[in-house]
Amino acid sequence: MLLIIVFVPSLTFTPLLASGMFQLSSQWRAEKVQMDLATKTVGAPAADLFFSLDKERRLTAETQADPGGSAPGKLAKQRAVTDQAVNAFSPLTALDTSKGPEGLTEAIARTDRSLNLLDEQRRAVDAGWASAQKAFDYYSGVLESDLRVLTALSHTDEGQVNSKSQTLVDLFWVVDMIGREDAVLARGWKNGRLTRDEYDLVTNAIGTRKHLLQSQVIPNLTGDETRYESLMTGKAWVAMTALEERLAPSGSNQVTVRGDSAEWRSSVDAVSAQVIELLRLRLDNVSKIGYGHADMLFVIFISITSVGLLALGLVIFTSWRLTSILRRRILHLRHDAQELQERLPKVVARLERGEEVDVDAEVHMLEPTPDELGELGQALNLASRSAVFTAVRQAEQHRGFQRMLQRIARRTQILIGLQLKKLDELERRHEDPEVLEGLFDLDHLTARLRRYEENLVILGGGQPQRRWRKPVHLLNVLRAAQGEVQDYRRISIDVEGGSWVTERAVGPLVHVLAELMENATTFSKPQTPVEVRAAPVSRGVAVEIEDRGLGMEPEEYAAANALMKSPPQLDVMTHADDVRLGLYVVARLAASLGLQVELRSSAFGGTRVIVLIPDALVVDRPRTVPEEAPPAPAPSPAPAPAPEATAPRPRPREEPVAPPGDGQLPTRSRGRAMAYVTAPSGIPDRDDAPSSSGRPPLPQRVRQANLVTELKVPADRDEQAEQETWALRDQPGRSSATIGAFQRQSRRRRTGDDAFQPGTDGSPEPGSPTTEDR
Repeated sequence: MLLIIVFVPSLTFTPLLASGMFQLSSQWRAEKVQMDLATKTVGAPAADLFFSLDKERRLTAETQADPGGSAPGKLAKQRAVTDQAVNAFSPLTALDTSKGPEGLTEAIARTDRSLNLLDEQRRAVDAGWASAQKAFDYYSGVLESDLRVLTALSHTDEGQVNSKSQTLVDLFWVVDMIGREDAVLARGWKNGRLTRDEYDLVTNAIGTRKHLLQSQVIPNLTGDETRYESLMTGKAWVAMTALEERLAPSGSNQVTVRGDSAEWRSSVDAVSAQVIELLRLRLDNVSKIGYGHADMLFVIFISITSVGLLALGLVIFTSWRLTSILRRRILHLRHDAQELQERLPKVVARLERGEEVDVDAEVHMLEPTPDELGELGQALNLASRSAVFTAVRQAEQHRGFQRMLQRIARRTQILIGLQLKKLDELERRHEDPEVLEGLFDLDHLTARLRRYEENLVILGGGQPQRRWRKPVHLLNVLRAAQGEVQDYRRISIDVEGGSWVTERAVGPLVHVLAELMENATTFSKPQTPVEVRAAPVSRGVAVEIEDRGLGMEPEEYAAANALMKSPPQLDVMTHADDVRLGLYVVARLAASLGLQVELRSSAFGGTRVIVLIPDALVVDRPRTVPEEAPPAPAPSPAPAPAPEATAPRPRPREEPVAPPGDGQLPTRSRGRAMAYVTAPSGIPDRDDAPSSSGRPPLPQRVRQANLVTELKVPADRDEQAEQETWALRDQPGRSSATIGAFQRQSRRRRTGDDAFQPGTDGSPEPGSPTTEDR
């Protein structure tokens, strides 16, 4: 790893050096190419073409004004010169100008397209088909295209060259303005007049020329160029401007041309020569500046390259030397750190198992040395001691928090147990259907609250304390779990076979199933059912809980199943806002019992949970329990056990006892709350035989008869078969009416009223609850 000290600076410095060298090289090559294009490759042919076309424009105007003079001969010679300039310019269209200034390629192509019409324009002039104005416009257009080429060449990457080149372009425009004025006036010297449009062209050219010279050219002259500052005050310039001032409009469409054409020719040629001389001087100065800057970049490039390579070699040598020294020092620290690395996880594992750890004994201090690496070793000592000390403190805090959480939950469970016992007493004491209805609801809420408190105990590292002494039928386990769910009416239960659950697994299994049923009802629409199916399989009993909600994403199913297979050590404080706390509880209980819980996507779009109860938790039907006959009601209510001893919830469901057929009052069975009391079946019961006083005994209330109607077992076998699917009650008001009849008959029996004795034929008398109130 220490080789990084060598390679990282080298690898970092090398790209920087290469980047700087590449930039300097690229800039040098770019400026060199731009200067070559501006002065040699493109600039010289474009300038020659400009001067040739300008002179041909004037001679063409003179020839059109005086065909019989000497102008046609001069024009023929000038056309030959122009053809040479055109031939030198035409190959530029195939030139690679990608490294040149922007817009150069387009300007060259446009100029070449204009030159392709030159021969046609010449033939039209010679044949007299083209007017003077049309010929003037053509030549002026070609010259403007050529000036765009020169303007594009002035845009380089060096700022000083750009500023100098702008004055050079302005001088080309001054020459063009003088040429335009000369070409237009060539028409008027013969006949002594110009049209109003021609006069406007002359005045525009004069104004543009003065503006460029006074504002752009003369103020920017430097060095040996300053001798041309008196250009506009020279003799030739004064003579030219004097002739220009003699142009006087004589009518609405005519302008009189006064003066001598020879004098005009001499003055214009002198002024043009001075401007061209200044232009060439400026071109030389710009070339010197541009090439000088390019040469300077090349020198800088060579210097930086040499110094950079030398520095790179020095960095590599120094880094390698320091690395070899540090490597020996760090190997010792590495060996000690590896020992510490092996020791710390063992300490943390011991803390997780609850063992006591001595910080001073577990931390091996490194011997410091009086240098930077010694300070590093001292810092490592402090960090290791702080890490172990923090882990110990955190483990103690977590254990203390879990103990506190379990203690609070246990105390709350005691209060919940007392509350359930009190509810049982109130259910025995009160006979008002409305009061009983409220007590049943309170009993259901208390059962749910007890499950939530057990969640706190489980999350705090404890186990639920509800215990059963005998195996319980799987249907009763499912019903007990259903009774702890808020929206229990939506849950339908279907059990195949007569499986029984061993006593040690009843409480945790009820809790697991209740949590899963609660999730199914919570995360699905209120109107949709939740189906619970249980059936024996090859390795035990499988319980399926299926809802019709929105389901989860495949990643969420995978995460939930991974949690079920290996529940982590949950930190309650860090997972306080986790919505999956219920799944943590299920995972904990499933791991302790050996249950296999798997979440899948349902065909209805919701979630399907499969709980596999292994064979070790499934037993045969105990022999002490009759196969079909329901247990008889207890003679008197038994006191509920203390909640901390054996938790009374969930309560095993018992089949209701059908009312006797001799007209006796219907007995109230545990878990039925008189919701399914029917007419006498005609089958007497030995426990309901008349007493020695001649009166049948009062119906006996069975302990813990406080479950809501939907959780009760039907009264006869037909209803029992129907209720195996846990159908909801049809007539909510029937239970209250039956309970009211039960209460009225009980009071009459206690007061000794014999008016409601059953008839001699064993059928109930008119007005009895079995005929009027059911």
